[in-house]
Amino acid sequence: MKKSEIRKLYLEKRKKLSQDELLLLSERIFENFVNYFKPLFGQKVHIFIPIEKFKEIRTESFIQYFLSRNIQVFVPKIVDTKLISVEIFSETKFETNNWGISEPLSNQDSQIHDFDLIITPLLYCDSRGNRVGYGKGFYDEFFESVSKNSKKIGVNYFDPDDMIDDVWENDIPLDYLVTPTEVLSFFKGC
Repeated sequence: MKKSEIRKLYLEKRKKLSQDELLLLSERIFENFVNYFKPLFGQKVHIFIPIEKFKEIRTESFIQYFLSRNIQVFVPKIVDTKLISVEIFSETKFETNNWGISEPLSNQDSQIHDFDLIITPLLYCDSRGNRVGYGKGFYDEFFESVSKNSKKIGVNYFDPDDMIDDVWENDIPLDYLVTPTEVLSFFKGC
């Protein structure tokens, strides 16, 4: 399927999920993530703040877990059409931007490039790790700027089904996908 078709299909599938389903599925994704990756004190994690109107995976449990274990937490913020990474703490103040995304007040880019884990929003991921987002290209550009050792992890309510037909050469695949039922690795030979 083409990305535009997948984008439309999975936005519709998300719309049909109730708030209770969103919370339950998000909690299962969180549990699978923690059990598989076992985040450690001192690691650096980049994680998104969910866009509620798009019913994205709820990441509050992730962020609370990381902060309570002295894992450094960084969140994306779009500044001048570029995605930067802002470090957050339990006392960080947030505001809602024009797209309805909660972002830290600070515009200070951490300049961190060696994240241990990058938890990535998406609408769909196929069985080769190719992802469909909202079509703006922010994360592909961001992935280009980080260490090759940073694990790129997608989180999604849905398991891979259809293959993405129109993967572009600038698209950077994920290393892992965490769903409510499993964790998939896209490393060759795994």
